[in-house]
Amino acid sequence: MEPMTTNRDTHYLQLLSNLFPNIAAASTEIINLEAIMNLPKGTEHFLADLHGESAAFQHVLKNASGNIRRKVSELFAGDIRESERRELCTLIYYPEEKIELIKAAESDIDDWYHITIHRLVAVCRDVSSKYTRSKVRKSLPADFSYIIEELLHERTDDSDKAAYVSGIVDSIISTGRADDFIIALCNVIQRLAIDQLHILGDIYDRGSGAHIILDTLRQYHKWDIQWGNHDILWMGASAGNDACICNVLRLSLRYANLATLEEGYGINLVPLATFAMDTYGDDPCEEFIPRLLTGNQLDEKTMRLTAQMHKAITIIQFKVESQIFHRRPEWQMENRCLLESIDFERHTCTVDGQDYQMRSCHFPTVDPANPSALTPEETLLMEKLHHSFRVCEKLRKHIKMLLSHGCMYSICNQNLLFHASCPLNADGSLKEVELYKGEKYSGMELMHKIGMMIRAAFQTDTDAELRSYARDYFLYLWCGKDSPLFDKSKMATFERYLLTDKSTYKEEKGYYFQLRDNEAVCDRILDAFGVKGDNRHIINGHVPVHVAKGENPIKANGKLMVIDGGFSEAYHTETGIAGYTLVYHSRGFQLVQHEPFTSARDAIQRGIDIKSTTQLVELSSHRMRVADTDKGAELRTQVEDLRQLLYAYRHGILTERK
Repeated sequence: MEPMTTNRDTHYLQLLSNLFPNIAAASTEIINLEAIMNLPKGTEHFLADLHGESAAFQHVLKNASGNIRRKVSELFAGDIRESERRELCTLIYYPEEKIELIKAAESDIDDWYHITIHRLVAVCRDVSSKYTRSKVRKSLPADFSYIIEELLHERTDDSDKAAYVSGIVDSIISTGRADDFIIALCNVIQRLAIDQLHILGDIYDRGSGAHIILDTLRQYHKWDIQWGNHDILWMGASAGNDACICNVLRLSLRYANLATLEEGYGINLVPLATFAMDTYGDDPCEEFIPRLLTGNQLDEKTMRLTAQMHKAITIIQFKVESQIFHRRPEWQMENRCLLESIDFERHTCTVDGQDYQMRSCHFPTVDPANPSALTPEETLLMEKLHHSFRVCEKLRKHIKMLLSHGCMYSICNQNLLFHASCPLNADGSLKEVELYKGEKYSGMELMHKIGMMIRAAFQTDTDAELRSYARDYFLYLWCGKDSPLFDKSKMATFERYLLTDKSTYKEEKGYYFQLRDNEAVCDRILDAFGVKGDNRHIINGHVPVHVAKGENPIKANGKLMVIDGGFSEAYHTETGIAGYTLVYHSRGFQLVQHEPFTSARDAIQRGIDIKSTTQLVELSSHRMRVADTDKGAELRTQVEDLRQLLYAYRHGILTERK
């Protein structure tokens, strides 16, 4: 081996020697790292478009998209009945709740404890087999770490150890710790079933539990997120973009879902309700009646107030957006200032040079001479709402989590992950997009620069002009034509609410969505992002897969996979399913198609799991090991550094220490 000769290299080795002060320590670490590289690849779990559906998200997280059920079936096929396997899975998913039900019905609870603990240990042993003892040990709860470790590494088929293992289980039961032990063991199984979780955007909006999802993720062992357009909306609201605040409120009112705002973040909506009643008290607000999802029933009075609040914030949104569009003419979005295109006498609006009939022209706060100007009452209302979003500590913590765990794109194990789109030209080449002061970027550089722009909006030491632009830019990311999170000709919010002609509702998708089934185009994108390897892929969410219409989530000859989770009930009538998740384990990819989730209550009491269909997307020719992953490349570099350290010790360049 050639020695490191530069001063910088020697300095690096000196630093490394603090961790490994002699040949024995360095050699032991090399042996450890090379052994790790021969372990099976850890399982990655891909989810997208959660849209606040916390119960479905938590269930899919608990069952690892069916991965735990598959392992239980493989372990106990032919040994126990299917109903018992289902009960065991439910126990693993919801141990506290399931134990209480079983204790109320089971006549010989000690016998059940014995059988169940042995079965759970077998499952835990199987899911932990991909990891080093050290990593498994770190995943164990402190109270039971020693006991679980002993049970995992002792087998009852060894006659010398059978009594030892049985004695441990007897003691757990006799000391009254069986419930706690089973709960701990189930949580370890959930923890070890998935090595890393990837969320391809859109935690927020529509459903009522986005804050619950983020609280869950705060405790999760390893996860990342590629921001979605709805996440960006809430990030913009937290940063103080009033147009984003209006959009967040509008979407919540559209689905009559105020739980995230009021219960999750304590946003005070009383000023909005008061303003809406004062301004639209005699207005039926028919265009703004909320869209109710299952289980969300409102009485007539609440429905009317919600519609009034919905209309009030929507009109303010159109005004605030117009102000930003005029302030940023380089975005070329001033044609979206449609309040300025209304003919109040003829009840028409001019869109793209053509006049269309309005559903209503009852806008008491709109001044035809200056349509984008807020009234004094609207200005005061926005100041109060702005303050509520800016001072919310829990929202700030959740946005900080998104910033620390997230970015616009990620490359992991030959997979390129981003939420929606990579802007393209008509010929499939990467499109240059203007970002700030005329600077243009495309592909990976565009994604990176946008990520830096987003972070600039939250950094107090950022140049004031850049920070102001960054704050405005959240709106462009939400609805701008060349935004990688939108990539459509327009967002037809105004038209859908206020125009009668449905032809105006159409939003032309960008070239990425038109060309993403082309393998050559996908290869070009992968090349541009520097993704190498024979089995590389693009993985997206954002656009629901219309299975009911025969759409396939696997595109471009397997180069691209769309896994919009379809968790949101609002999409179920469009897709016919509750969407897809993706599992990438040591043997390849499995695409899991889910039916809508009923409830955690049904899962616990009746053992009803999400009905899922697994499709093998791509099997590896050999079982993948850690050495085949990005982590393996990192470990090989570390091994090479340690070998250089060994050389330095053996040739007297560095002196060993005890």
